[in-house]
Amino acid sequence: MKLRFAALLALAVPFGAQAETLTLYTSQPNADAQQTVDAFEAANPGIKVEWVRDGTTKLMARLTAEIEAGAAQPDVLLIADSVTMEGMAQQGQLLAYKSPEAAAYDPALYSADGYYYSTKVITTGIVYNTGAAKAPLAWADLAGEGMDDMIVMPSPLYSGAALIHLATLTGNPDLGWGFYEKLAAEHARAEGGNGGTFKAVASGEKPYGMVVDYMAIRNMAKGSPVKFVFPAEGVSYVTEPVAIMSTAKNVPAAEKFVDFVLSEKGQKLVVDMGYIPARPGMGMPEGFPTREEIKLMAFDPAAALKNAEANKARFSELFGVK
Repeated sequence: MKLRFAALLALAVPFGAQAETLTLYTSQPNADAQQTVDAFEAANPGIKVEWVRDGTTKLMARLTAEIEAGAAQPDVLLIADSVTMEGMAQQGQLLAYKSPEAAAYDPALYSADGYYYSTKVITTGIVYNTGAAKAPLAWADLAGEGMDDMIVMPSPLYSGAALIHLATLTGNPDLGWGFYEKLAAEHARAEGGNGGTFKAVASGEKPYGMVVDYMAIRNMAKGSPVKFVFPAEGVSYVTEPVAIMSTAKNVPAAEKFVDFVLSEKGQKLVVDMGYIPARPGMGMPEGFPTREEIKLMAFDPAAALKNAEANKARFSELFGVK
């Protein structure tokens, strides 16, 4: 847990006035969260942000306990995936807010009712070691001849992004569960998260893997012996959505936070951090192709939420993991 109070905030607030407080729960990496809070406070000098950072699973466990106790703390959430947000929206835990910034966004990247909004696009594609025998261009290339015991991937029983990846690919008519059945027959290894998968490919332990884009692209720039591919069929994605809690104590400040992270200034910050911005027309981080070259697969958060347990169970049976 990390709490941060804006340095010298009092200097920016009129004498005798008391700054508002906004409480944020986020799963952003610490450095990213710090940058986000600093930029928001600079744009809103009358508001100070108290923030708590942890992984989405731990953060949600903490929040669930607070909700059950009738003492939910955050005003606003900025966490990893839309499936978690969809579940909260269906349970009445989020406040609907129609941000004026939404007009600039693809409607597929936010809740139609205004319960949550995507702030970035983190895709999952193919990473391969430069010493691999062939360079895959499509997901189907991983389910072909000569791939026995060659592939590693994060487990959807462990990684939220991997669970969304599973829901997306199995929902694609050209891939479906048949794709995963072929991977299982090839003894593809499914365990842990993206970090372990990347290390296995970078070290040469396995020539091919599935990982989130920035992890491979950043390490490529540092000289890691890997290549990253945005497959021809398209990519799955998580979006780190932002949402206001229905129990928010400072709704006006929470609305300002949502507007800020969706604004051009907030989205420029996303690019500077090295992620694909959710807002179009903002440019791309160094090392990424143009936005037009990346095909996003269709994804329905409500359907993914409904099928989550069944998908986990089927995957577990296929790959023999728990």
